[in-house]
Amino acid sequence: MKLLAVLLALCAQAAAAAVHVDDAGRRVELARPAERVITLAPNLTEFVYAVGAGAALVGTMDTSNFPQEARQVPRIGNYQRLDVERILSLKPDLILVWHHGNQGRELEQLEAAGLRLFYLEPRRLDDVPGALSRIGALLGHEAQAQARAAELRRELAALRARHAGAAPVKVFFQVWSQPLMTLNDDHLTSDVMALCGGRNVFGALPQLVPQLSAESVVAADPEVFFTTRESPASETAWRRDPQHAAFETWRRFGGLTAVKRAWMYSVPGDLITRQGPRIVEGARAVCEVLDRVRQERSGETR
Repeated sequence: MKLLAVLLALCAQAAAAAVHVDDAGRRVELARPAERVITLAPNLTEFVYAVGAGAALVGTMDTSNFPQEARQVPRIGNYQRLDVERILSLKPDLILVWHHGNQGRELEQLEAAGLRLFYLEPRRLDDVPGALSRIGALLGHEAQAQARAAELRRELAALRARHAGAAPVKVFFQVWSQPLMTLNDDHLTSDVMALCGGRNVFGALPQLVPQLSAESVVAADPEVFFTTRESPASETAWRRDPQHAAFETWRRFGGLTAVKRAWMYSVPGDLITRQGPRIVEGARAVCEVLDRVRQERSGETR
């Protein structure tokens, strides 16, 4: 009878276990919501707090800086190296991994040690509310996650409706200066620009983060340049910023439309390239910039 009771209990536990499929296509089984979580990217940290599960965080990366409470979470490494021993000592029951952002031997070591890894990578704006819902389900915070996801969907839908049929604006997003790098249309940032009528002039390139020549940018003649900056919360989300150090290369190309019109802008990197719940703030900033450019462009042609 004892054996039968044990078998029945095991069967009931197996039936109750939830199976979650991550963005790497892997099945991750949890008998109960995760209570000790480690995040391996700052956007994943933001997702955890956004669904109300910040108390479950026992470790994160050195770049996790939002919300303020995240700065107090123990650090377990950076993008170059993870402290595997430290992670094991924290005894997490789930590790959230940025798919394609975290790679290397350390992840294999963590899996070999029996830890559960769940890979996430929103690639489109509409993936972000879904990521909120999935993390809420993993951590037992479904109600708050669903509410935040619904709010985010409404905000994105309002921006999309407001810019439906907006005249296109040719955009270049400068990720890095030396070497010169941008993002293609497979990156979430390009989807943000497209939301409000921005056309990524290098969106069709096959690499996610293509390396460019200055000559290719001159040939494309984008109307608007974007780059990122670090920004305190008190600053405006976008800045007309032709003197930004990242744009120094372009000052000798006075014939470029963006240079000639000073349509060169910086936005906080955490809002526009961090694939997390604050992406809607980055989208609003980009939309405001492109609306202003359209207004100035329209005035020029009258």
